[in-house]
Amino acid sequence: MAKKYLTLKQASIYLKVTDSVIKEMLKSKVFNTVKKGNSIQIDKAEVDEWMANLNEREVEQLAMKRSVCRFSDYFKTRYVHIDFMADNKYEAIAEMSKKAKELKIVKDQRWLYQVVVAREELVSTAIGKGVALLHPRHFHPSKVKAPTIIFGRSKKEIEFDAMDNKPVRIYFLLLLHDDMQHLFSISYISKLLMNEENIKLLTNAKSGEEISEILTKNVLS
Repeated sequence: MAKKYLTLKQASIYLKVTDSVIKEMLKSKVFNTVKKGNSIQIDKAEVDEWMANLNEREVEQLAMKRSVCRFSDYFKTRYVHIDFMADNKYEAIAEMSKKAKELKIVKDQRWLYQVVVAREELVSTAIGKGVALLHPRHFHPSKVKAPTIIFGRSKKEIEFDAMDNKPVRIYFLLLLHDDMQHLFSISYISKLLMNEENIKLLTNAKSGEEISEILTKNVLS
């Protein structure tokens, strides 16, 4: 039977990881490669054998890399809105809603502001440690162009009625389409924020690229 080969893109899809993970694996000599035409390819049988022989720790690491890949479906570097001006939580929500409109994730900024505020007035979405997970009360796939997570950071700390009474500077606006996406995203972000060093890094980061690096790399550590 003829061998089946995978391009690097096909390998990333097959393993459900990002392209950068595949490149790092090749750099670490996890897989051998062959040159076919203008592309570098990997023997699929070698990939299957590698997966079949993973130990428990390696399986856990692969699962985390897959979660980063899934998070990257919802979050991009351009979805970062840092150091915006707001004096209260309503102005912060307005800024995040405005960013969603600018990104063309939603058409109606006013509608988004209203549904996020309505959710906020039920119970605060501030989860402590200076972080809020903003989101509408219900899913609105017809109103939200694509499942999206927007990261925001206000210039000032803002009172958000958090359970730990700490003001908020870091915001995640979750614009998702269903429960599975929402629960996954909450779990992913919560795991990242369990390490308080990551919150400090997000607070002090100078650029969207730096924020993106923290959100998609530090969760693995």
